[in-house]
Amino acid sequence: MTQHGDPTLAPRCVAVVGAGAVGGYFGAVLARAGAAVTFLARAAQAEAIERDGLMVSHASGEWRAPVRATTRPADVADADLLLVAVKSQDTEGAITGVKPHLRSDARILSMQNGVDNAARIAAQVANPVYAAVVYVGADTEAPGRIRHNGRGDLVLGLPLAVPRRGDARRDLDAISGMFERAGVRCPVSENIDGALWTKLTLNCAYNAISAIANLPYGAMVQSPEIRAVMEECVRETVRVADAEGVGLAEEHLIAAVHKLVETMPDQYSSTAQDVQRGKPTEIDAINGYVAARGRAHGIPAPVNQTLHALVKLRERQYVRNPVS
Repeated sequence: MTQHGDPTLAPRCVAVVGAGAVGGYFGAVLARAGAAVTFLARAAQAEAIERDGLMVSHASGEWRAPVRATTRPADVADADLLLVAVKSQDTEGAITGVKPHLRSDARILSMQNGVDNAARIAAQVANPVYAAVVYVGADTEAPGRIRHNGRGDLVLGLPLAVPRRGDARRDLDAISGMFERAGVRCPVSENIDGALWTKLTLNCAYNAISAIANLPYGAMVQSPEIRAVMEECVRETVRVADAEGVGLAEEHLIAAVHKLVETMPDQYSSTAQDVQRGKPTEIDAINGYVAARGRAHGIPAPVNQTLHALVKLRERQYVRNPVS
């Protein structure tokens, strides 16, 4: 085994379910490094990618990824790795569509927000399922066009709630090696549940406020009052995670929340982007999940509950009347 895994075990044929910012960016990076990548996407995205390719832009220029795209689940039947990058509320529907066409030895990697998507996927299929914690600033500018704003790294692992199927360590090393050779920092964690809850905590602190205020991270944290709300949101989430059996370091997470903005000050949260485009958000899997699990454990989470409610209110308004 080399530092980046055994190349002979790495996935060669990758299918990406969902061609939004996250799936689009990482699928494009893998394709640029030589993987055969096919996106299973909605019609507008698939048509644009098939016609013009997938363009990734950033501060210093842009590049075109050599990928394919389709709307037909049967067209990803050759994939030995399935990257799931749809919104949390679309998880079951996406897996239902591809399940009849999956190779029995295909590995599945959830690259989604929230902490329970890998378990939900594993409940539907017999394949090995793993989770990735995603750190990237990106958004979809138009069908077939991704804007990369910052970072672009992953953490992989097998959550405790997901059954171990086959040689998990070999699979994870192979998938990690594929991303590392494509230039993506991608360690394997023995505590992926802690990493998932850490990312959830960051999302809880940033996503809703960015959406409610319609501001990027750098602008929203200029307010001392908002920073205080974010810190209390972290404290609530840490208490709920502890009740779920996941220990998090509160002060370390508060420091991480304050540091995150340094790497992507111009980033609007994915929740804000959804509201701007009149699309349903994932807020139920973020602040709403913490509030719900808090209720289940008898732990008050009023900040998360309030942020969840405010985004739902804004979502109902803008999904009916999307802004331009």
